[in-house]
Amino acid sequence: MITQADCFRIRYPWDLLKLNEEVLSLIDTSEIAGVISPLAQVDGRLHLGKGSVLLPGVFIEGNVIIGENCRIGPNAYIRGNTSIGDHCKVGNAVEIKNSIIYPHTNIKHLSYVGDSVIGSHVHLGAGTILANYRHDGTNHRSLVSGQLVDTERIKFGAVVGDGVRTGVNTCVYPGRKIGPGRMTAPNAVVDKDLMIGGDGGYQI
Repeated sequence: MITQADCFRIRYPWDLLKLNEEVLSLIDTSEIAGVISPLAQVDGRLHLGKGSVLLPGVFIEGNVIIGENCRIGPNAYIRGNTSIGDHCKVGNAVEIKNSIIYPHTNIKHLSYVGDSVIGSHVHLGAGTILANYRHDGTNHRSLVSGQLVDTERIKFGAVVGDGVRTGVNTCVYPGRKIGPGRMTAPNAVVDKDLMIGGDGGYQI
């Protein structure tokens, strides 16, 4: 098959964000199989799966996909091109922006997730912040096999592996990676990758 469509290689986890952005930008209609509270607002195109519910105060902005049997809200803000898998819970005063959330993940209270890829069966403790912007406004670089790789992204949060659990008020620096099954203590500051068997080097 010969195609003239633009394409790019998925090599690093942050490439999934680019793919997600491109796919969701093509959504031109909403498909609602779940329940939306009359006190929730959708300003964009939404695909809402069967058995899912948007509670009062939820605000959806942009193109968003939410899978089946999810509970969103109350008072949650989901924006950008965001994809949320089946059986997820996004709770009170949570903001998710331009991210991918895999199934069976809970982000329940007072948390911010920006430009991140979150695995399945993850639990982000109350007040967990996944920051996504460098103070100097330059591209994020990420440590891969001992070398810093330019992500070509000004906004890039975290890559969080399956089964990760964060303690309350965990703050994760932009561009960090947390390996599968890792945990953080309450009030932790994640300023370097937490990877099993990784070199644990700082990112710049």
